[in-house]
Amino acid sequence: MRFASIGSGSEGNALLVIAGKTCVMIDCGFGVRDAVARLSRHGLAPEDVTAILVTHEHSDHIGGVPAFAARYGTAVWATFGTLTMAAGRFDGCERIYGFDSHDRFGIGDLEICPFPVPHDAREPVQFVVADGRSRLGVLTDIGESTPYVEASLSGCDALVLECNHDLDMLAGSAYPFTLKQRIAGRFGHLHNGAAARILEAIDTSRLKHVVAAHLSQQNNTPERASAALAGALSCAAEWIGIADQAIGFAWRDC
Repeated sequence: MRFASIGSGSEGNALLVIAGKTCVMIDCGFGVRDAVARLSRHGLAPEDVTAILVTHEHSDHIGGVPAFAARYGTAVWATFGTLTMAAGRFDGCERIYGFDSHDRFGIGDLEICPFPVPHDAREPVQFVVADGRSRLGVLTDIGESTPYVEASLSGCDALVLECNHDLDMLAGSAYPFTLKQRIAGRFGHLHNGAAARILEAIDTSRLKHVVAAHLSQQNNTPERASAALAGALSCAAEWIGIADQAIGFAWRDC
């Protein structure tokens, strides 16, 4: 199994996971033309995408999904809550599948294990994706951790983990107070320290990759995010990967 990102942040998100002949894209917050160009830079055509998994209905995650699915006939999987909030947006898409936030299901050579997260959306989820040998945990867009989240991520071989903001940078930013409250609230986004505490709470004995994702361009830096996660793992900061808004990150073998 291998994975890569074609972009991560408030301007759009999409993560790719491949095993055998199966390629799933987790979210697509980019317009079709942009998504196709980003896929090409990672050596893929849009027809190579078997299915799109949607985490929730916010535009930086679902914005490009309906048009991509309609144009290329791609299967889309989303929670029933997300589909309710996106009602009408998938008109013209033939293969739309709903699932409960605790339901496991298979797509080709991959097992998809969703788990619910606290976030300001209708039925938001994140995923553990497995191929029978390795497990990739994906956790972005979550306000605070829960025991169930930590149990879901324990024992993964790779993690893509939200480091949205640095608390001091957010506090000193020009953002309106209400927006700061939303971002830092229990249904908002993880700060660097909270992400590090998740690593301290879970079983990391199998970890080969950790990538910091969904970094705010205004309220965080790659250096602060990687330092926080490296501190939790007692590793070099250079070992922590960074998912960039413009280019994501290159393929990694899990």
